[in-house]
Amino acid sequence: MNPLLSVRASIVTGFVLAVLLAFVIMHGFFPNELPIARWLHILSGVMWIGLLYYFNVVQTPALAVAAADKGGPGGAGINKYVAPRALFWFRWAALATWLTGAWYLGRGRNFGNAFTLGHLGQDYYGLIIGCGAWFGTIMLFNVWVLIWPNQKKILGIVPATDEAKAKARKIALMASRINFVLSIPMLMCMASASHGLPFGPHS
Repeated sequence: MNPLLSVRASIVTGFVLAVLLAFVIMHGFFPNELPIARWLHILSGVMWIGLLYYFNVVQTPALAVAAADKGGPGGAGINKYVAPRALFWFRWAALATWLTGAWYLGRGRNFGNAFTLGHLGQDYYGLIIGCGAWFGTIMLFNVWVLIWPNQKKILGIVPATDEAKAKARKIALMASRINFVLSIPMLMCMASASHGLPFGPHS
């Protein structure tokens, strides 16, 4: 069977390739918890933020255009087949990103340091990575508490009146758009914690 014909098999193949690459480079595979946590954090984060950008840049504007096109095919196919699958990967990737980030910070003895913002600014790394961690935590809250419950109403996964669906659309859109905005400084902080911000004296 060709593994490229299955999403699950493709994921497994990618992980096997990564382990083999590590084995060849290191002349043997020696699991190192901190780099593994960082790798899985980045991997799940790419999935989460990639889908966040897809929803905000592609799907939501496209569905608005489809709704306005009275003679067109509409967005029923997207809502029935694409959105539920994308939201599945979206919400679990968000959780995986937060958990692997917490794992990475904890193993590096930086969890408390990050969530106290470097003990309120005394430690530069803790301050910057902490800003990113707090943005990510707010975004995770929005995914599970605001976006997903309201999307279930919008997509008909749970029963809802037309009025409830209209309200759910507004809440889900605003929460998703807030996450979209927060992701930009979050990624700056995550990438800059060890290397300096791109603006100011630390760059």
